[in-house]
Amino acid sequence: MVEFPSPIAAKKAIRTSLTASTLDGVFAAIFLNVTGGVLLSNFLVELDASPTEVGLLSSIPMLANLIQPLGAFLGNRTTSRHRYCLWVYVPSRLIWLLLAAGIAFSSWHGVVDAQQLVWWTLATVCMTHFIGALGGASWLSWLASLVPRRLRGRYFGIRNCTASLTNLLSVPLLGFAVSTFPGGSVRGFGVVLLLGIVAGIISLGFQFFMVDVNPQRQREGIWGAEEKKRAKVGSTEAEEEQGETEDAESITQALVPAPLPTDHSPLLFLKDKNFLFFLLYFSAWMFAVNLSAPFFNLYMLDNLAIDVSWVTVYNSLQAGAMMVMLVLWGRLADRVGNRPILLAVGILVAITPLLWLGTGTNSLSLWLWLPLLHIVAGATWAAIDLCSNNLQLGVAPVQQQATYFAIAAAIAGISGAAGTTVGGFLAEFANYGGIPGLFALSAIVRLVALLPLILVHEQRGQSLKQMMQVLFPSRSNPALEATEAAALEEPVLEPVAVEVPALARSAQLHDATH
Repeated sequence: MVEFPSPIAAKKAIRTSLTASTLDGVFAAIFLNVTGGVLLSNFLVELDASPTEVGLLSSIPMLANLIQPLGAFLGNRTTSRHRYCLWVYVPSRLIWLLLAAGIAFSSWHGVVDAQQLVWWTLATVCMTHFIGALGGASWLSWLASLVPRRLRGRYFGIRNCTASLTNLLSVPLLGFAVSTFPGGSVRGFGVVLLLGIVAGIISLGFQFFMVDVNPQRQREGIWGAEEKKRAKVGSTEAEEEQGETEDAESITQALVPAPLPTDHSPLLFLKDKNFLFFLLYFSAWMFAVNLSAPFFNLYMLDNLAIDVSWVTVYNSLQAGAMMVMLVLWGRLADRVGNRPILLAVGILVAITPLLWLGTGTNSLSLWLWLPLLHIVAGATWAAIDLCSNNLQLGVAPVQQQATYFAIAAAIAGISGAAGTTVGGFLAEFANYGGIPGLFALSAIVRLVALLPLILVHEQRGQSLKQMMQVLFPSRSNPALEATEAAALEEPVLEPVAVEVPALARSAQLHDATH
């Protein structure tokens, strides 16, 4: 474990931490591809699982978020974010060995039938996600402490881009391995599951190279006290380089937290109107999205009877589009903010389910329409995932991050699980239109869910009009040129009450910008 560095060594420690976090995300993506998504959905389809059971598979992770506040409470009372994450994620990932054992008993010994294996799978998913939910808020708070505020869009764009590249390469290979396994796709999934578990454990190993954070010192406001003392030396030189002041302060914010409020009550968020507006948007959006999101793969595998190898190729196209767009969305988010992107792209995401109503099993759908839908989904969801995460980081106060993250996850989990449950119920009944009717309903609810986002305030965020001027600049109007120039400027950060030596600040700035 890397200890928290001095200011001079901070640039190397932060760079190492962010690199390790990126590699962690690569191997975690392999683990998540195996234990979720199209591979696990296809596994249940092979076992003749019902749409309700497939919907339950998607709702369990969201219901598990209900215990994230408990995880934040426990994590804030430890002395190491890293050790707490290990205590949570090692057992939560090893639990998948139980499902591998169940597949072995079913395939080679015939002890477990298909329906029992379905419930065995759901029980494994339930245990792993409820245990893993205890670490979600602490992990996000840990990572938020290490990433400089003004670099969040670019860093998370790059991190998610590498994960998408991993998805692009791994999903087709894993899907091909499952579909062509000599013993059948069920046995093939069991072998692939073992590989995924190994990748999940390897990803946790990279966390040993990340700077650890002591929640007690952070909450008491003494994290970085030594840095403050050293910063007093050379304050005269610091004033001479005012051109770099804003950038240096943004890096320093990752090392030294702002002063703490006196109230540490877990109900403090009830007084934060901006966060409450964000919760309203986030919960409504999760409900609307999960009305239909778990059933797109089921629609292709079951209703259209498309082979799993085709579906994995489509998912890879989606991952490729996401990989290409993540960095672009990250840079744009650093310029104009996250809220205008969520509003603009959210409208396109909302109407996407309607486009699925024209799909079928003809050649036009297989070779053009379905690939195009997945490419559009990858490009748009890259913006939604990235900007939703960054907006959540922005509206949560530094000293209460874990608590705020846990509350947001819990409420979103309730609404998301409700959406999946309602969607699974409606998908089973042809009188309500089945899955196609569910897609149409989801589009309407998604549009309504965007309305609370208008009330959310984002610090240093631009308006939707200013974002349009950045994307489509006009050279004919001098007033528009001035507005565009203002939008393209790097956001000005409020100064923190910490002075940093000129040499240390310059070194940190050089590392951050490269």
